[in-house]
Amino acid sequence: MVRVCVYLSLVLLLGFSLCGPVNGRRTRYKPKPKPKPKPVENPVEEIAAVKNFDVNQMSGKWYLLSVASRCQYLLEHGYKVEGTIITLTAPVSPNEPLKVSTFTKLNYQCWEIKQQYETTKTPGQFLLRAKIPAKNNEIFIVDTDYKSYAMLLYKMKNKLTFKLYGRSPVIAEGIMDKFEDMAQKQNLGLDAIFQFPIYGFCQSADKDHILVMT
Repeated sequence: MVRVCVYLSLVLLLGFSLCGPVNGRRTRYKPKPKPKPKPVENPVEEIAAVKNFDVNQMSGKWYLLSVASRCQYLLEHGYKVEGTIITLTAPVSPNEPLKVSTFTKLNYQCWEIKQQYETTKTPGQFLLRAKIPAKNNEIFIVDTDYKSYAMLLYKMKNKLTFKLYGRSPVIAEGIMDKFEDMAQKQNLGLDAIFQFPIYGFCQSADKDHILVMT
């Protein structure tokens, strides 16, 4: 039972893409009902994976620097986030998945979470399967120079999470500004952007603290 609780906590800490928008949390007024509301275009349709994507150049270590999300957990516990590192291992053949290893902390304990992002017909676009198909995540590498930064968009139905990674814990201010501008276009303004620590990273975990989420 304890391990199940830890597992769920790590899913919340790691999988912000599994969280949905918080309805009315920051609303200052009650909008008036409209007789014929116009359909709202889903902003994720405007984003595509980076052109000429090279998965081999994406391999290696990345530091999680910032997350834009209206996930309830982050809105309430964003001040508790820990330094997080992911390591990507490119597939050896086109049909194999991108392997993702994440190191983070929970209650001062280092954990490693192993996942697999399935490749798709579109380079730079991946699929993270869940046990329930409705909770599958589409993952888009929307911008990267491979050497210093990468921006990833996670989509589960109409729920979005935008993440900024860096090859080092410190990144140029211009890249952070670009990330915030792109997040805002996805209706994720500054009130929904959370900075992650640039210290206290885990480099390893013992065998009793490894979760395989495949």
